[in-house]
Amino acid sequence: MTDKTRIRRLPERGVDDRIVIDAILDEGIVCHAAYVLGDRPVVIPTLYARDGDRLLLHGSTSSGLAKAVRRASPLSVAITLLDGIVIARSGFHSSANYRSAVIHGQGRLLDGEEKSRALDMIVEFLIPGRSTDIRQPTEAERRQTAIIEMDLTEVSAKVRTGGPKDDPEDLGTGVWAGVVPLRTVAGDPVPAVDLEDGVQVPGYLDPYLR
Repeated sequence: MTDKTRIRRLPERGVDDRIVIDAILDEGIVCHAAYVLGDRPVVIPTLYARDGDRLLLHGSTSSGLAKAVRRASPLSVAITLLDGIVIARSGFHSSANYRSAVIHGQGRLLDGEEKSRALDMIVEFLIPGRSTDIRQPTEAERRQTAIIEMDLTEVSAKVRTGGPKDDPEDLGTGVWAGVVPLRTVAGDPVPAVDLEDGVQVPGYLDPYLR
């Protein structure tokens, strides 16, 4: 643990077990990447993939994120999974159950074969089994796409589970308290309007699972 990854607010929720951290990263789909642009901070959402001990961020070569990496801006990336709304007997103790991970470090723009492999990894991370069905990107598409690598060296997680933690004096007031569970559920695949007749939904999308 470093100064950057130390949990200061409610440290008892901090998790440094890489198995737990990797599970959070592997379940998520969208991350939020923060960088410095001039004299102001910027945060953007983007797709990502975990590959072992590194995170791969997907973006455009002309994006502010890619430009920030070229300027050696420090990066901070957050992934959050929301598991429930915690409804307490007071607004102060109302909260959320969540699993989150934050990564700090520098980014590195990939190129050549390393970039090509990373593009396939991101497709497979998002839609396992898909890369064998689709065509490879053209050179123009490769030039327009940026893949940024971040080492998972400085990474921490924070997790909240369970019900509300009300003050003793708030108990017995006849006010409902508890948790509303939340989960992301994939619906049935919807075919493109220009899909040819007879093309079936591939097995890896029926159902779509992560």
